[in-house]
Amino acid sequence: MRDGFIKVAAVTPDVRVADPLFNVERIETLIAEASAKGARIIVFPELSLSGYTCGDLFLQESLLLECRQQLKNIVEFSADFDALIFVGLPFEKNGKIYNVAAVVHRGLLLCLIPKKTILNFGEFSDGRYFAQGPDTAEDAEFFGVDIPFGTHILLENDSLPCPFRVCAEIGEDAFALLPPSLGHVKAGAHLIVNLAAGVAGAGKAEFRRILISSLSSRLVCAYAYAAAGEGESTTDLVFAGDSLISENGSILAQATLFKNGITYGDIDVERIRGDRRRNSSFSDMEEDDYLRIPFHLSETETVLTRIPDPSPFIPGDEDKLFLRCEEVLSIQAQGLKKRLQHIRTKYACVGISGGLDSTLALLVTVRAFDSLGYDRKGITAVTMPCFGTTDRTYQNAVNLIRVLGADFKEIDIRESVRRHFRDIGQDENKHDVTYENSQARERTQVLMDLANQNGGLVVGTGDLSELALGWATYNGDHMSMYGVNGGVPKTLVRHLVRHYAQTCGNEELKATLLDILDTPVSPELLPPKEGQISQQTEDLVGPYELHDFFLYYVLRFGFRPGKIYRLARLAFGDSYSGETVLKWLRTFYRRFFTQQFKRSCLADGPKVGTVGVSPRGDLHMPSDASMELWIREVDALRP
Repeated sequence: MRDGFIKVAAVTPDVRVADPLFNVERIETLIAEASAKGARIIVFPELSLSGYTCGDLFLQESLLLECRQQLKNIVEFSADFDALIFVGLPFEKNGKIYNVAAVVHRGLLLCLIPKKTILNFGEFSDGRYFAQGPDTAEDAEFFGVDIPFGTHILLENDSLPCPFRVCAEIGEDAFALLPPSLGHVKAGAHLIVNLAAGVAGAGKAEFRRILISSLSSRLVCAYAYAAAGEGESTTDLVFAGDSLISENGSILAQATLFKNGITYGDIDVERIRGDRRRNSSFSDMEEDDYLRIPFHLSETETVLTRIPDPSPFIPGDEDKLFLRCEEVLSIQAQGLKKRLQHIRTKYACVGISGGLDSTLALLVTVRAFDSLGYDRKGITAVTMPCFGTTDRTYQNAVNLIRVLGADFKEIDIRESVRRHFRDIGQDENKHDVTYENSQARERTQVLMDLANQNGGLVVGTGDLSELALGWATYNGDHMSMYGVNGGVPKTLVRHLVRHYAQTCGNEELKATLLDILDTPVSPELLPPKEGQISQQTEDLVGPYELHDFFLYYVLRFGFRPGKIYRLARLAFGDSYSGETVLKWLRTFYRRFFTQQFKRSCLADGPKVGTVGVSPRGDLHMPSDASMELWIREVDALRP
């Protein structure tokens, strides 16, 4: 379970109704198979020892005794496997029959967890046979040994670096108004397993998928649902075997309908714990009436089949990406719209460089003005060529402003900057940080003063990735009166501009936007070489796709550098060597810590996703925090 990953198996075995010996032979074979694949939590369906569809045969002494005996055989069989195993059976106690989950581990029967929600109507009226299980744990006799019996039982490891707790519920328990899983999570469970049957029916598999997904999202947990399949009686019902594994609302794995077998999912306990740290409601939760039973798992390397998305801010599905782009653009424009209304102005000023960020800022400003019914001539779009400006970016800036119908203003700042150089004694041939930042600050001064002249505001262009890395000139492009891009990572900026190009309905605007997308990302603060951009940002700070990946997992889940490195290697494959990933990971941490002072005084701007760096919202971080703890871990990693 290194890095918090643990492999879970939801199993749909072949079954023969009322034949526990046959069923246990299949169960044992599948336990061995799942364990060989690295599964450490193995879940079988409801009443899997007997079959779910035994009907009145559940009342037969022979079946009940045989299920007990076969459970004993499974317990003995489990001694050779390092896994926590859940199997279902009918179990008689004090003259009542219960539908229970037996929890087996390394040759021990740890507990019996009865079903809570007993139905007396519908497709399967289990109230005809089964009693409702008690909450508080009591004893049940099993071959002369007292076994804990009750729904409020929490299984917790005491042998792994990452604390890990498991609870169980059965079938319809998940569909109850107040499911047992609610109490389980309050008691500290990270994984809920459900031993289910799951009757097939038109739309039912999708309904269960939505329900389990939403349940795992609401409870911030992982959920493994093991459903019965082929082999159950089809007298009145069919069982689809729609097993699935979900985590925090995401479906990690889902079985093929009507096909028995094993569904594997790699759940990330550290991710669940990270989400819960950010959810204040979890700090108020407490359930003291749970019996806590320890179990021991060896620490092993989980071979991951779960490959992280290299672009966590970008939906992979085209339809979802379309909707995401529309939503983000609307959030940005709505934020600016409110600010314009509040200060009662119909004037905004935007600096346009011909690059991606300023392009997006202008598109958002136009959208805000249009929604207010304001004349686009109230947007002063300023291009301010200086020492590093190339013909390509200049022409794209001019074309963009013209096609959008904003008020075009060109202010060449070369002489202003040279005058400033003379004032402070800066050699124009010395291309150091002063040379670069003087240009950025001069541009910001021009924009601020234009806004003052017209009673308006300066719309900022810097994006979330630049803010995370501190890739902005303090009191230069770092500052504005409202920053519309401050919540948008660089990788998403590209998609937003591309989305605008594809949906604008203007071929000239589309062509300009596509050429801007094709232009290398650069601050253009150094003189061009043979007319071409000489200063490419990603050569200096690293690929933005890597930095956005790092940013997501650092801020969203608080993962350690070692885990982020492992995930990055899986996500990007051969695109980057281990040495390259480590180089830029170290750069990320160094810049993230040392540049916090710039984020501590950010302009207002809308948050658009789950990650942000505003000092008023998502990131309360001291400007002088030490980075050594994180850098030491990065330096200890080996490609």
